[in-house]
Amino acid sequence: MSLGDGYGPAFGPGLIWPPAVNVLFHIGRYFLLLGEVFSKPERFSIYWKRTVEEIDLLGVRSLGIVALLSVFMGAVITIQTKTNIDSPLIQAWVVGFAARQSTILEFSPTIISLILAGKVGSNIAAEIGSMRVKEQIDALDIMGVNSASYLILPKIAAAVMINPFLVIISMFLSIFGGWIAGIGTGIVSSDDYITGIQMSFDPYHVQYALIKTVVFAVIITTVSAYQGYYTRGGTREVGISSTQAVVYSDVVILIANYLLTQLLLI
Repeated sequence: MSLGDGYGPAFGPGLIWPPAVNVLFHIGRYFLLLGEVFSKPERFSIYWKRTVEEIDLLGVRSLGIVALLSVFMGAVITIQTKTNIDSPLIQAWVVGFAARQSTILEFSPTIISLILAGKVGSNIAAEIGSMRVKEQIDALDIMGVNSASYLILPKIAAAVMINPFLVIISMFLSIFGGWIAGIGTGIVSSDDYITGIQMSFDPYHVQYALIKTVVFAVIITTVSAYQGYYTRGGTREVGISSTQAVVYSDVVILIANYLLTQLLLI
């Protein structure tokens, strides 16, 4: 049974690949691509220059959307928490406590990563996919350059370095947004909110969030690069690859989020 031209399973008369086989094919090819990414690297100076460029493209230019989402999400969490607490037995500082826990444990590392998968992942897939359909990747291979490592490794390194900083900024802005919403609407006092965010703080939760962020950064870059690297056809297929990059990255992030929560928190 042939695997075709290296881009995907071959289809022919009477040949139908079950979905499970197709999934296993892509998983196997994904890990083979990762093997190529981390083998035969070019000179360090080349990678460092490209990594710095990718930090700007993938991280710094995402700071605006991260900040905007974080502030408003923190405000929404605070308002919704307060409006759903009607019992006089629950103290007011619980609002700040809930906002902090929701932000650190789930919102900043997971939701922000899902947003970055849509913004950054689609860009990666479109960039590499365009290079594939224009035969620029084939040209790199002909020149003896490890195209997978040259194109993908700097993106992985950049995301692993910059995404934790984005998440830390998101944590701060989300909690700050909750504080602004609380005192702005009068639903919670500044003292009660600050007491809540200080109550029973566990530094390990921040470590847990940053570990998740690093894993999610690798998922976003590698899954998106995989979709772009094996694009074939024309501009229409590049668009399809960009869409698939976002969808598959989000699915893998959600699965990894569940597994990491089981391993690190329970």
